[in-house]
Amino acid sequence: MNTDEFRGLGFVPQKEIVYNKLLPYSDKLDEESNDILAKIKANLGRAVQLRELWPGVLFWTRKLSTYIRLYGRKFSKEDHVLFIKLLYELVTIPKLEISMMQGFARLLVNLLKKKELLSREDLELPWLPLYELLERILYSKTEHLGLNWFPNSVENVLKTLVKSCRPYFPEDATKEMLQEWRPLLCPFDVTMQKAIGYFELFLPTTLPPELHQKGFKLWFDELMGLWVSVQNLPGWEGHLVNLFARLASDNIGYLDWDPYVDKIFTRILRSLNLPVGSSQVLVPRYLTNAYDIGHIVLWVSSMLGGPSKQTQKQLSGLFNSITSFFHPSNNGRWLMKLMKLVQRLPASVVRRLHRERYKKQTWLTPVPDSHKLTDQDITDFVESMKQPVLLAMFSKTGSLDAAQALQNLALMRPELVIPPVLEKTYPAMETLTEPHQLTATLSCVIGVARSLVSGGKRFPEGPKHMLPLLMRALPGVDPNDFSKCMITFQFIATFSTLVPLVDCSSAVHERDDLTEVERELCSVSAEFEDFVLQFMDRCFALIESSTLEQTREETETEKMTHLESLVELGLSSTFSTILTQCSKDIFKVALEKVFNFATTNIFETRVAGRMVADMCRAASKCHPAESLKLFVPHCCNAITQLTVNEDVLREEELDKELLWNLQLLSEITRVDGDKLLPYREQCVKILQRTLHLKCKQGYMLSCNLLHHLLRSASLIYPTEYCSIPGGFNKPLSEYFPIKDWGTPGDLWNLNIHWHVPTSEEKAFVFYILDIILQPELVKLQRHASGELEMPRDDILQSLTIVQHCLMGSGSFLPFLDGERITDLVPSLVSLGETALYTGVDYDMSRENYRDAICSVMRKLLHHILENSEDDTKSLFLIIKIIGDLLQFRGSYKHEFDSRWKSFNLVKKSMENRLHGRKQHIRALLIDRVMLQQELRKLTVEGCEYKTIHRDLLRDLLRLSTSTYSQVRSKAQQVFFVTLGSYNFCCRDLIPLVLEYLKPDRQDISQQQFKGALYCLLGNHNGVCLANLHDWDCIVQTWPAIISSGLSKAMSLEKPSIVRLFDDLADKIHRQYETIGLDFSVPDGSLEIALQIMKSKNPTTNLPLPTSEEIEKGVQLQQAKNIDSVQKYERLVNNLLDSLSKRNLPWKFEHIAIGFLSLLLRDDKPLPVPAIRFFVQSLNHDALVVRKMAISAVAGILKQLKRPHKKVEENPYEIGRCSEHSEILVGDRPDNQWMLYDSGSLPRTKEAWVACAFVEKTHWGYYSWPQKLSLYAPAEEQPKLGLKREDMTEVEQIIFDHFSDPKFIEQLIKFLSLEDRKGKDKFNPRRFCLFKGLFRNFDNAFLPVLRPHLERLVADSHESTQRCVAEIVAGLIRGCKHWTFEKVEKLWEFLCPLIRTALTNITVETYSDWGTCIATACESRDPRKLHWLFEMLMESPVNGEGGSFVDACRLYVLQGGLAQQEWRVPELLHRLLQYLEPKLTQVYKNVRERIGSVLTYIFMIDVSLPNTLRTSSPRISDFTARILVRLKPLMDVDEEIQNHIVEENGYGEQDERTQAIKLLKTVLKWLMASAGRSFSTAVPEQLQLLPLLFKIAPVENDDSYDEMKRDAKTCLSLMSQGLLYPQQIMLVLPVLKEIAGSTSWHARYTVLTYLQTMVFYNLFTFLNNKEAVHDVRWLVLKLLQDEQLEVREMAATTLSGLLQCNFLTMDAPMQTHFEKLCKTRLPKKRKRDPGSVVDTIPPADLVKRHAGVLGLSACILSNPYDVPTWMPQLLMDLSAHLNDTQPIEMTVKKTLSNFRRTHLDNWQEHKQQFTDDQLLVLTDLLVSPCYYA
Repeated sequence: MNTDEFRGLGFVPQKEIVYNKLLPYSDKLDEESNDILAKIKANLGRAVQLRELWPGVLFWTRKLSTYIRLYGRKFSKEDHVLFIKLLYELVTIPKLEISMMQGFARLLVNLLKKKELLSREDLELPWLPLYELLERILYSKTEHLGLNWFPNSVENVLKTLVKSCRPYFPEDATKEMLQEWRPLLCPFDVTMQKAIGYFELFLPTTLPPELHQKGFKLWFDELMGLWVSVQNLPGWEGHLVNLFARLASDNIGYLDWDPYVDKIFTRILRSLNLPVGSSQVLVPRYLTNAYDIGHIVLWVSSMLGGPSKQTQKQLSGLFNSITSFFHPSNNGRWLMKLMKLVQRLPASVVRRLHRERYKKQTWLTPVPDSHKLTDQDITDFVESMKQPVLLAMFSKTGSLDAAQALQNLALMRPELVIPPVLEKTYPAMETLTEPHQLTATLSCVIGVARSLVSGGKRFPEGPKHMLPLLMRALPGVDPNDFSKCMITFQFIATFSTLVPLVDCSSAVHERDDLTEVERELCSVSAEFEDFVLQFMDRCFALIESSTLEQTREETETEKMTHLESLVELGLSSTFSTILTQCSKDIFKVALEKVFNFATTNIFETRVAGRMVADMCRAASKCHPAESLKLFVPHCCNAITQLTVNEDVLREEELDKELLWNLQLLSEITRVDGDKLLPYREQCVKILQRTLHLKCKQGYMLSCNLLHHLLRSASLIYPTEYCSIPGGFNKPLSEYFPIKDWGTPGDLWNLNIHWHVPTSEEKAFVFYILDIILQPELVKLQRHASGELEMPRDDILQSLTIVQHCLMGSGSFLPFLDGERITDLVPSLVSLGETALYTGVDYDMSRENYRDAICSVMRKLLHHILENSEDDTKSLFLIIKIIGDLLQFRGSYKHEFDSRWKSFNLVKKSMENRLHGRKQHIRALLIDRVMLQQELRKLTVEGCEYKTIHRDLLRDLLRLSTSTYSQVRSKAQQVFFVTLGSYNFCCRDLIPLVLEYLKPDRQDISQQQFKGALYCLLGNHNGVCLANLHDWDCIVQTWPAIISSGLSKAMSLEKPSIVRLFDDLADKIHRQYETIGLDFSVPDGSLEIALQIMKSKNPTTNLPLPTSEEIEKGVQLQQAKNIDSVQKYERLVNNLLDSLSKRNLPWKFEHIAIGFLSLLLRDDKPLPVPAIRFFVQSLNHDALVVRKMAISAVAGILKQLKRPHKKVEENPYEIGRCSEHSEILVGDRPDNQWMLYDSGSLPRTKEAWVACAFVEKTHWGYYSWPQKLSLYAPAEEQPKLGLKREDMTEVEQIIFDHFSDPKFIEQLIKFLSLEDRKGKDKFNPRRFCLFKGLFRNFDNAFLPVLRPHLERLVADSHESTQRCVAEIVAGLIRGCKHWTFEKVEKLWEFLCPLIRTALTNITVETYSDWGTCIATACESRDPRKLHWLFEMLMESPVNGEGGSFVDACRLYVLQGGLAQQEWRVPELLHRLLQYLEPKLTQVYKNVRERIGSVLTYIFMIDVSLPNTLRTSSPRISDFTARILVRLKPLMDVDEEIQNHIVEENGYGEQDERTQAIKLLKTVLKWLMASAGRSFSTAVPEQLQLLPLLFKIAPVENDDSYDEMKRDAKTCLSLMSQGLLYPQQIMLVLPVLKEIAGSTSWHARYTVLTYLQTMVFYNLFTFLNNKEAVHDVRWLVLKLLQDEQLEVREMAATTLSGLLQCNFLTMDAPMQTHFEKLCKTRLPKKRKRDPGSVVDTIPPADLVKRHAGVLGLSACILSNPYDVPTWMPQLLMDLSAHLNDTQPIEMTVKKTLSNFRRTHLDNWQEHKQQFTDDQLLVLTDLLVSPCYYA
């Protein structure tokens, strides 16, 4: 950091934007930034001290964001820390309004973004306030009831905030977090997801190595153990992966991943979801919960390197096994993932290399030398990725991913990556038939362009390829193929930017210090000139083929089509790049050529003319002096001669030549302003001649000339973009261009040539304005005052001239000024605007034309509106001019945005991420500096609102409500943009807009009404007036929208108006966020604010607030809180008033009720009238209203809920055990007391009172929370069951309505109506309503409801049953705090009721009852619900009511037990005991349900780390019992047929039949548990495997009976299961045993099982040598099976295993097959006509066939390339073409497959064969002619 800067600023800036230093006025910026920063510090500190959150703090934090956008983090370290601390305090204010919180959070993220700037010593942030904030918002208890409205973006903002604060959490944070969230780790509960999510988000991983004991070492083994042992990809597994990836990346070298590498890669491979094997049933969970590729990539790239090289070995294995999936002929939903993997992995490795080798050291832990990537590591990595990336080039998803991958790989190892890409590119350029190949290869070469051109020591021959590539790319400029044309332009532009196009061939003789490559390049560079001229010829051909006459009929549009404009852009930018990079000599030749082309032809001005003019402009931009000398005189003479005759001025259609010359002149004047000055007289003459042409096309071109002349003279811009500062015009002896191929620009010596307007140019601009603009203004002024009649065309022409003058000279004209409007918002701090210097000193002595134009326009506007409102064209122009008057100072926002976008795209495609920061091409850096200048021009936030703005906005509003829709929509766009720029102007305008909606106005037309509604609605990204987050505004707009329903102009017959109201209501509902009522500021932030005000450098100039001011601040803040509450109540009352109007249309009634429901809050109950309204609306006639009322009343009841007192208990005392220190999970002595035990249920009042109820199911499973709080005893709780006179007014309203039998009767009638047939489900909103009623009012309403419930439950209709289910669930959950007597009474009534319901259950209602019971049991202590459980357990499968009712009863019971998870082992045991004899059920639906129930029974039996054996039922015991009963099936060998008639015959069936029935149920259980349980019981399942193999059919045929299909599905699901390393050696013996079975079906199925199992556990298998050997033995054994189908399947399996590199084609295997092939078959003897028997001994045939199949498998295992051993094998195969069947068939199939897969790249593959081999092959592959 140089010291003079330090002197100028007074501090060392943290990190500023460097581009500011390169601006032409950079010397003024330090002073400016210090001035702004001092203001921000002073006012922000003051606003916080005076407790003025709004507008003060909000206004100045916005200013701080803008400051960061303009200058970067240009403040001292102490200020940086203070800003962060202040914002941290503000963000965590508990009752802060959500939109403010988001604003503060975004700024805080921005301040924390560059974590290298502040170390842990500088800053420490607590984690608890953030956790509380997330808990309050993301897990809000009241949001689902509509008491809080959060925006969708809030989740991402908060998560990013935590990520940014994470590095600064204190060192003990990890321990505290683990204590806080460990108790939630109950894998059966939703809290697991939450806990792991919090771990992923919060756990710090960047602690320095000496603190690792306090960091990840506390949790790594525990969580890693959990991850390794969980098997079925639950939702939270992805979060764990993300956490490990982050940990690996932050601590490279401090963690040993080797023990886990194979497990990690196996899981990554599984997570890619690739299809394997023939028939596949996917576990659905794998599709939704797969890992995030970004994190996988980070994890893998962080594990690379290090001493053991394990990771690289597995990574190569991974790519080897999935390479064939990348081939372009493969496609599927998995492809996107693979492409993402390929694209991101190299980028991640490059990022790591950059960090290790090039990045500046920061406080973050560096990678130890032992674990840095070595050169060998990089080479291995690039080698392993090369193959898949080259295949991905031609993928169906496009070549973009591959191009980005290649770009990064080429940075590391160009010599490995670029040659194969070029090998694909050259042939693609030659072929004409495959344009897709060309576009794909070109985009990849563009990616590697920089690495190719700069050569370097690794790839010195790279640059030699450049010219051949460029010359061969030229034919791509092809008018008939648009995409080819565009990619060719991009290709040529990319290479030209990188290389100076200078002919250096003479240097070969002059210099003797050249290397071999440089000499070669010198001699080649002589062709550059040739290339440029050929390119121009191509472009001319393109232009000639796209003139208007050629491309369309006369009648069509004359505009350019979208494609044409893209080609125009591509052409002009490529041409200008080439000319910029040319030497002067080549430029002169090119200029000559363009000049001749442009002046010897005459073009139409729409399409071809634009393209030619662009090329000429490019030439004149590069070397203005030479070009203008040719062009200007030529054009001026031509135009002068053509306009000599006065009649021309009045012609409607002008001569083509005149138009073309005008167009040419208007484009070539877009050059460096001071080079234009010599020609100013000529240009002005032309302007005076042509501006008043009658022909519109003519005067438009002339206006463009005017605009460009003014612009060139008045703006600040760089004048050259050459790749080397100073250009190439030096003699070769001084400067040698070859050395600069591909060099990046040097940010510190950019030497930009700026065009800064000189005084002469200023004078020229004002001269033009005086002689051209002034007369037009005078004319228009006279017309507006009625002195001068002007025809419309003349007005239009004058306005066009005015508009172009304003657009050209906007940057010289100071902004409109006037009096400030101050009374809109009271504030104790200044809300002034900050003016930025943009390089223009306004000349106040000259006339301010902006003011002049403004006053004339306003007069003219009023004149037109009064006299000729239908002159819409003039109105359009006036609107445009008003917009420019308000906003424009030389550049437009939308242009800036698109330039910023394209800058980022180019930067991405050419950047060098390896060597890091800012190594960009010089042109790109200059562009970035220019964007910085534009950004400063466009930054006009928080402008003061002045009277002149008010006038113009009122004009715009008048135009926005005009009669003509197009005028309205254009005016509205400008209106919205302007609203966003001036402080608080919305408050001024809302009343004016609402004037148009008043119901009592008689003079409003429908158009005005619509216009006003559109003004309220706003556009998609701007301000929405109807919904500003501010009480003052909403209080006005919402009631006005409702009452406008009574306006005369409103008609619901017009669809457009109906749609507008729908959109308005919809937008308000979507965008509304709860508005704050409490604006208090905590004291913690006042202290920091004081420090900010006192801090030096820059010193703040405001005095500290006095105690009176502070006192006043406190009072104002309290007043604001009171005022907000009053406005809130006023708004509610206003809405209610408008609802009571008699003739309000129904639509508005609904909108109003919608608005009311948005106003429910959790910190303030609704006003009483609103509550009365909602309760009455429960019985409204309209369904929509009833639905809204149900939600609202549920919310109101939540507001009225009385808080229940809790006390802290010690769980160890309740359970009478001692505490234990280590982690023990599951059923321990100290959580026994919580389990359901029928011996000690609270059946009496005493037992009930003494029982410690724990409602949340997860407490105590993993560990106990630090403080276990349980509800205090009943006498300390608020009194329930109040008498009416003790209630509040609100409670009385609800009490009266719900005690009224008529009201209830009507309500129940409505609730039991059906809404949409077949679509209705159990409605949680209604459940919340009843839960709230019974919770708040005890059992007061039970007597009224009871008869209804009893009546409804007997009616089996769908909607009545649903109504009962909703009320019952509400009752059970609502009675949580009732006294024992009331609860007991309740169950006496409920048990029979539910029994009746279950007997009346139907297909439509069973899921509703399931939901009802599950909802009722959720988060409830099972001992509280013992009545319910005992009743459900009575006898679920008793056959009463048929099989369907049995299945339903089980379903309902399962719903209740599943919610109780691990706390009801006794019930699970009882249920299992009850079900076991019933497993031989005949009915399918009961079987399926039992299967599902069994899954839940055994769910708790998990093998997770530290978990004790569960006291719930265990799978192993159950399986043992089942196997005994299945024995009859195990012993026999014949195939098992399902030959039982489905009937429950009472005759004693034999054991075998019983066993088959049992098996069917067991299959259902295995299928159900495949995706649900956390760990698969592999040892137990293995015992059932032999049985399944016996049953499963081979073919896919749906006609098989259910049992066979199920067996097949089970096998498919089991083969996909994840195996632990120790389980592999259990599976293989079982498979070996089955492979020896007599049934060939079983042997066949073993192979399909094996394929899937090996692929899904690939790395676990590979890690185990013995297992690989066994698999190989098994496949080779089955290759020689006597059954043909089995042999063929074995060959397929072998080829698959070879293809994923599980087995390799080594010499022993090859010899083995060749030996088998040579098995002799006896000669065929002539057969006797009588004998049909084949005499070949089958054993020999089988052997020989096995050998042929083996060879065929080897060939098919390489579908896309030809390894060295393949030609020989093909020859061996062809020898068997005439063998007996089935050998001949196999050979033919193999050859035809070989031909199909190798056809694409046959040219390449041919190289591998000798000529003799090719002859044989051709014979084999070409089918013989039939007529020979």
